[in-house]
This record gives sequence, structure tokens and C-alpha cells, in this order.
Amino acid sequence: MSRSVHVFRTPDRFVVGTVGQPGDRAFYLQAVHESRIVSVLLEKQQVQVLAERIGALLDEVARRFGADVPSADAPVSDLQPLVMPVDAEFRVGTMGLGWDSEASSVVIELLAITDQELDESVVLADDAEEGPDAVRVFLTPVAAREFANRSERVLGAGRPACPLCGEPLDTDGHMCVRLNGYRRGAAFGSEPEE
Repeated sequence: MSRSVHVFRTPDRFVVGTVGQPGDRAFYLQAVHESRIVSVLLEKQQVQVLAERIGALLDEVARRFGADVPSADAPVSDLQPLVMPVDAEFRVGTMGLGWDSEASSVVIELLAITDQELDESVVLADDAEEGPDAVRVFLTPVAAREFANRSERVLGAGRPACPLCGEPLDTDGHMCVRLNGYRRGAAFGSEPEE
């Protein structure tokens, strides 16, 4: 069976969003162009890495090419939720990131999880008939910075971190390793349970 490659050269929207409650959220990337919507499922850590790498790439592009790149504290204008219903095309395994100097665009490629070994040198922008399904998105520097900044907001909207160990707190606390197995309450400063 041949692969599906979804290409968005000028997306109306490319965002990260979640479905579910903090502690049980599923993370999705969604590309939208007119009536065409493609969503892919990925891990929270993948979102974090992608946002960080996009930020670093934009900083490097500004430094090396003198491109007009928005600052890291640029405001996020798209705070709307994902377009529902969310129907994931695939779960993301490998991600690629690059700069297209001719189009002055950040190129993001998301590949489906596969059992096959991938040659990482040809992953980005590979249109071979065989291989994992893919989503390829071209973003202006402004759209890429907005994606990275929105991603940081979505990541920060989860459960608060324990001030002692950094692990997420549930509503009824958690077993904190720094307290030798005692359960710390949801509000920091509450007494350990016996």
C-alpha cells in the first residue's frame, strides 16, 4: 500500500491542542487549509521538543540570514481549540525540521510510527512512494513562532508540578519521592498522610 503524504504549503492554521483532562490528555497537531483538516497524535514530550527546536531554528535563521523573525515573547493570537471532531491520521514517530531559504519558510515533517528503519538523511521532504505516512507543513517565521509560543501555553496548562520533585500533582496529591513515600496533598504545605 502506498503512503499518504499531506502537504500544507500555506496552512490557514497549524496548532497543537489537547483532548481530555489534565493528567489524561491526548496531544494533537492539526493543520487546516480551507475545508481540509489533518490531525496527528503525538506525545507531550514530542510537542515540547518540537516547540523548543522551532524556537532555536528561528533564532539561528535570524542570526545567520538576517531574516525578520518575531521574538520569543511574541503574543499568541490563535487561542481557539482544535477543530472537532479530532480524527488522527496516525501517531507521530519521527519528526523533521528544516529551513527552506527559497521560500523563507520553516518546514516541519511528521512521520507515522513504523517498524522499518528510516534513513534520517532523506526523511525531510522525501516523496518516495513507499514509507511511513507523513504530514509536511511550511510555515512563515511568524506562524512558526506563534506555533512554538502556543505550544508552550498548551504544555503549561496541565497539572501543576510538585515543588519538591517536579512530578505532576494530581488533585489528591502524589507519592513524592522526596518525602520517602509519604503522600503530599494537592496544595503544597499540606501534611503528609500516614
